[in-house]
Amino acid sequence: MPPPSTVAESLYWSYANLAMAHAALVQRANAYGRVQFMIRARLYKGLCTGTMNMGALADDERLKLVLPQACCYCGSREKLSVDHLIAKHRGGLDEGDNMVWSCRSCNSSKGAKDVLEWLRGRDQFPPLLLLRRYLKLAVRCCQERGMMGAPLHDGAIAELPFALALVPHQFPVPAELSLWVVPLDHGEAAL
Repeated sequence: MPPPSTVAESLYWSYANLAMAHAALVQRANAYGRVQFMIRARLYKGLCTGTMNMGALADDERLKLVLPQACCYCGSREKLSVDHLIAKHRGGLDEGDNMVWSCRSCNSSKGAKDVLEWLRGRDQFPPLLLLRRYLKLAVRCCQERGMMGAPLHDGAIAELPFALALVPHQFPVPAELSLWVVPLDHGEAAL
């Protein structure tokens, strides 16, 4: 695949890779194989052509009710507060879709930084369910601003409330990924 050239291609490629990684984790694969690559290719093409859609943010909201109540960054269950996944200071919306559980320590440390920037500084790849929510919020933001077709070198991208340049296009091997910050039992792994 040629490198993404538009905002949509960049976000959709990351989301398709996320689906590939999620499938590998659920299937307990040691490496990405033919089936996972086919999932990625089909989803990417479907998203780009409009024949497929990303899952609804409502699905991620439902997860807040079934996942263990813990900091979405470190897994702590102590001194929890609510954090804006896309920082309010950067233009993230003050609504439930953009709010996640965070311990006070992580919330304070992250501050107004982009979550991908902050996690990278901690040498952490985001848990897949957290990244999924982030990507859905990023796509919604770009759709609302009419920026999905914008070229990646467009100066207006700097005004986005999230760090498009940090959206991952390559994912670590499945063994280095986690679905969530706290271990989930086998039944929850299919979320």
